Formats: sequence, structure tokens, C-alpha cells
Amino acid sequence: MTSKIVDSPAAAVAEIFEGASLAVGGFGLCGVPSVLIEALRERGVGGLSVVSNNCGVDGGGLGLLLADGLIDRATGSFIGENRELARRYLAGEMEVELVPQGTLAERLRAGGCGIPAFYTPAGVGTMVAEGGLPWRYHPDGTVAVASPPRETRTFDGREYVLEESITTDFALVRAARGDRFGNLVFAKSARNFNPLCAMAGRVTIAEVEELAELDPEEVHLPGIFVSKVVPVGAVDKPIENRRTRGALDA
Repeated sequence: MTSKIVDSPAAAVAEIFEGASLAVGGFGLCGVPSVLIEALRERGVGGLSVVSNNCGVDGGGLGLLLADGLIDRATGSFIGENRELARRYLAGEMEVELVPQGTLAERLRAGGCGIPAFYTPAGVGTMVAEGGLPWRYHPDGTVAVASPPRETRTFDGREYVLEESITTDFALVRAARGDRFGNLVFAKSARNFNPLCAMAGRVTIAEVEELAELDPEEVHLPGIFVSKVVPVGAVDKPIENRRTRGALDA
């Protein structure tokens, strides 16, 4: 079997083109492929459509690409701690599709499994199903693009909404350990959106902290889903929100 190891992050992201769609792993700043994101930032490729739980934070993760104006559309579940994303969205500078978190996870997983769509009760009776969620604003604050209504159907007396799966041109993920064939192991809560994003990408690039020979029983994501492996060694892992006992008591 051919090795999937790539020498550098820059070489790994060299194929990502203007206007590409990306699924990016991580949750907050946990499990974020920060080395690959920085390599993509250095390339300056723009017009990107990104699918990620929260699209990074100000000054970290995908927030770096946002700050450089490289993301044109974001699909995610939460933007409450990303002021730059909120500013760009409300100013009409980018499009944002907000998705219930479990639905987002399943849309990615379904895409990786070749399932085109599925029914879920999440969002029934809301604008998720009925349509009208603002995806993009005009600079004057009026809605330029709104979400369309979703098909609904009743099963056993309960209503469900149809959600389409997600696939992307590329996926960027981080793993604690990986082998030369692309099999990956994720550390603790970094095993959040990383496997799902990896499955959804047509070309998946994984940064791994340690190259190792893996026991098949410990593999979280099989190498069939991974196109390139970039060894990055130990990396800085910032804390998104620091709290102390005194601060909580106050």
C-alpha cells in the first residue's frame, strides 16, 4: 500500500483552489487542524465555503481565515464567540447557514456514507423547517438570501424534516496519532467533528501529532477516508475559555 505521508503542510494544501469547499474538524479550539489552517492562510486562497461546528474563534482556528477575508460562506452550529464572523455576517460580507448541532454532525456522516438525505425531528416547527432563516444580508440590513423551506413527512404520528447530506471538496482534520496509510486515532474530546469531517471530504488531509504503527483495534477512522497525512509533532493547544475557582465564586 502506498504511503500517504506528505512532507509539509504547504505541500498538503497546495491543491486547495479558489472557491473550494472545506469541512474542518474541531470544536471551539479542541481538535482544530491549526497547522493546516495556517498553511492555507499563507497561500491566500479565498472565496472558501467552510463547514465546521463554530468556524473558529477570534484570532484562532478558522478565525484566522475569517480575519483575512478568505471565507465567503460558513455552515455551522454556533457563532456566539466569534465576533468577526458575526460582524461580517451582519454586514453582508459573507453567508452563514446555522444548523442544529446534531443535524450538522449527521449531515457530514451521511455525506461520507453516500446517503443523500435523511429525516430528523430537529427543527420541526421552526424556521429550520419552514424556511426564512437569513443566510446573507444586504449591507443595509435587509435579507439578501434566506433559507428555503424543507420537506416534512410524518412517521408513526411524529413530524420530521428532510435534511440533505454534506460533502466537500476537501477536509482538514487533526489526529493525535496516525500511520502512513492514513488510519487515525483522535485524543479524547478531539474525537468530535474530526471523523465526520474526514468522511465528508473528497480529499481529506490530516495533520497528526505522532506517526506510529497502529493496532487495527485502536483505529477511530480508517485510512480509506484519508488522502494525505502530515506529521506536525507537538503543537500549541490554546485554552478557549479559562476559568478559576475565584472567578466562578464571584
